[in-house]
Amino acid sequence: MTEPTIQATCPVHAPSGHPAIPREKTGILLANLGTPDNYDYWSMRRYLNEFLSDRRVIDYSPWKWQPLLQLVILTKRPFTSGKAYKSIWNEDKNESPLMTITRDQTDAMRTRMAAEYGDDVMVDFCMRYGNPSTRLKVREMIEAGCTRILFVPLYPHYAGATSATANDEFFRALMKEVRQPAARTIAPYFDHPDYIEALARSVETAYAGAARPEILVVSYHGMPQRYLMEGDPYHCQCQKTTRLLKERLGWEDSQITTTFQSVFGPEEWLKPYTVDEVARLAREDGKRRIAVIAPAFSADCIETLEEINDEIRESFEEAGGEEFTYIPCLNDSPAHIDALAGVIRENLRGWLD
Repeated sequence: MTEPTIQATCPVHAPSGHPAIPREKTGILLANLGTPDNYDYWSMRRYLNEFLSDRRVIDYSPWKWQPLLQLVILTKRPFTSGKAYKSIWNEDKNESPLMTITRDQTDAMRTRMAAEYGDDVMVDFCMRYGNPSTRLKVREMIEAGCTRILFVPLYPHYAGATSATANDEFFRALMKEVRQPAARTIAPYFDHPDYIEALARSVETAYAGAARPEILVVSYHGMPQRYLMEGDPYHCQCQKTTRLLKERLGWEDSQITTTFQSVFGPEEWLKPYTVDEVARLAREDGKRRIAVIAPAFSADCIETLEEINDEIRESFEEAGGEEFTYIPCLNDSPAHIDALAGVIRENLRGWLD
């Protein structure tokens, strides 16, 4: 990533000794979930501790949760999670695929925004957990002269444990600043026409092969059922994405289904669970060819590359399934960058037109 060149000058009528001030610009800060720095025990423990200590993610009382987390979960889980990360690790760049893809998305967006707005914008990315931190990137943008920052969580669907906690961290970073920039956050874009079009194109590309899947499983990251009952709109937004995708593809209800993955803890989560549903499709419905897509993820990560392509694939095949197709996330595909650029452009109105 090319470091921005900061051009700073003293104001024309400033007194002697006044500090130089960078030329004003608008920051566009993309934000993703995060990634461990490596897959060794201590790197995994640091990352998991930050992630699982977030009250937006696990809302149990700390006096109950923290002893369990520190004394039990974080003594064992770094080993199993580290093994999973190792299986997908980008060894050439010594980083997780999520880091590689998020950087590629940012580079593509930087090129797109520079073509539209020139030097008036600065585009970068941060992670909610791990590095580069939101605090660091907000500081760098302000030092570079950003008097306005558009914060872009890379989650199409709103959830307290994703969009909200990313926004929380952004606002906490602003609380540390002497001179705060004007700030905006984007709304969820789960039903944005360009996003639905990008999803549909990825499905059509995958289905262009000779052996057409019999059903498309649209797998979203799960959350406790309780969160839905408390008012989190995530479940409803996921269902709408599936419906809009089905309508865009011109399919019948029988050709597509919604499921939820990544269950954690003893509570009941949103159902049906993907790992169970793919087995049921093979065992009870006789489906031999299925495809799985994960629209809630903007970039392929541990939940798609390892969980879907390993655990969920295995569940389907052990139940009698024969052909399992995983449709990659939109990642840095041109259609995805088009969709994100459209969302960003809409949110820059009044700042940059």
